[in-house]
Amino acid sequence: MLEIRDLEAAYGDARALSGVTLSVGPGEIVALLGPNGAGKSTLLKSIAGLLRPRAGAIHWEGEDLSRVGAHAIVERGLAMVPEGRRLFGTMTVEENLELGAFAPRARGTRRASLERVFALFPDLRERRQQIVRALSGGQQQMVAVGRALMTNPRLLMLDEPSLGIAPRLVRSILEALVEINRGGVAVFLVEQNVQAALTLAHRAYVLESGRIVGEGSGAALLRDPHIRRAYLGPLAVREG
Repeated sequence: MLEIRDLEAAYGDARALSGVTLSVGPGEIVALLGPNGAGKSTLLKSIAGLLRPRAGAIHWEGEDLSRVGAHAIVERGLAMVPEGRRLFGTMTVEENLELGAFAPRARGTRRASLERVFALFPDLRERRQQIVRALSGGQQQMVAVGRALMTNPRLLMLDEPSLGIAPRLVRSILEALVEINRGGVAVFLVEQNVQAALTLAHRAYVLESGRIVGEGSGAALLRDPHIRRAYLGPLAVREG
């Protein structure tokens, strides 16, 4: 499905990714872990066509996307929920959601997709005519996920969806990701909540200083001493 080989990316002279190789298969939830500044967001931007890689390949079902524009990548079935959500605060919930159905592949399923989003996030149905900036951070994140779903994706990429959100709403969003995945959408998840991400993920990669330094099943990485020490803290190491 998604195959990345020897990817390199940079901002000017500052290299952000070096030799990154990973994959996301059909029906998988794959997590990407790493400290701040490791290059996680850079990788997602490269896949989404928002940053041109310096070298390497990004293959989607055999096609190299390295030089494909962002709008065309969405049309191919890849959608990203960016860090910070990037919503239109003066527009309503429903207006923000419908912006996700701009691509030709999504227009014919707009009504069904909207109902799907409201079924996943009942809070949004109740607030469909409310201005987005009046929502809580968690509700805004639901709108951001919903807008990506309106593109009718086959791969959903998320950059830190739980950042700055109340625990109750984090649970709602993560549970929705499981339902989305059960519906046949692959998920590529960058998430600061390592425990939750590895519990959800079928597989995961560890990115540090722009390089992949580890990979394995979610369950195996949860037991890994380095992961527990670096990302779950000393209490987790003692409990392990």
